[in-house]
Amino acid sequence: MHTAQRKSQTHGILIVEDDFRIAEIHRAFIEHSEGFAVVGMARNGAEARELMTRHGHAVHLVLLDAYLPDVNGLELLWSLRHEHQHVDIVMVTAAREVDTISEALRGGIFDYLIKPVEAMRMQQMLDRFRRKREALAARSELSQEELDNALARLRPEGTSGASARSLPKGIDRLTLRAVVAALESAGRPLAAMEAARAMGASRSTARRYLEFLVSAQVVAAELGYGDVGRPERRYHLVGDASPWCDDA
Repeated sequence: MHTAQRKSQTHGILIVEDDFRIAEIHRAFIEHSEGFAVVGMARNGAEARELMTRHGHAVHLVLLDAYLPDVNGLELLWSLRHEHQHVDIVMVTAAREVDTISEALRGGIFDYLIKPVEAMRMQQMLDRFRRKREALAARSELSQEELDNALARLRPEGTSGASARSLPKGIDRLTLRAVVAALESAGRPLAAMEAARAMGASRSTARRYLEFLVSAQVVAAELGYGDVGRPERRYHLVGDASPWCDDA
């Protein structure tokens, strides 16, 4: 178990991960992210509970794996929810089962990151967490629009509650529908080239739209291996695409 002294004016993070190599990768990334510090690293549920008992006041965010050697991560999620209401929780796990994701969402998680997690996706989560915390700390009351902005999950950077369905430049609704239809029809994760063939577009176009859907948390990406053994990103649906595909 490793603890790190919390820096002033930072958001403290507890990493709960039994694979020390992954935990160290997350620690190094967090320590280089402005406004965040690792308060502790736990290899199992018992260590996580001990750290929260000792340093829970300094923890604002828990990165939690679903697979731990001594406890189911979802069980620990509910325990943390009951005993430490002030913390937010992000699942960082290889678990892709819908039942696991659904229960985690019911448990009020801030985000769900599927391993292997890309640095950009981790940074997006940290930035959104910081913005939400700052928004809530700065005001004693919030309007509906301000609350919608603070709680936004399925909107990319820069969109507001009044334009939740607006698409960024370079993304059109018809092509987006084609990408989603290709993923739905395949019934399995697709590489960008496979999605491109299915929708009759170039690989770069398919990848751009797929990465947009990843940022909107409608699609998740995982590493797979192509015909020549090279690792490649494969995409599958995990959320509701209708807010983006339906006409406003």
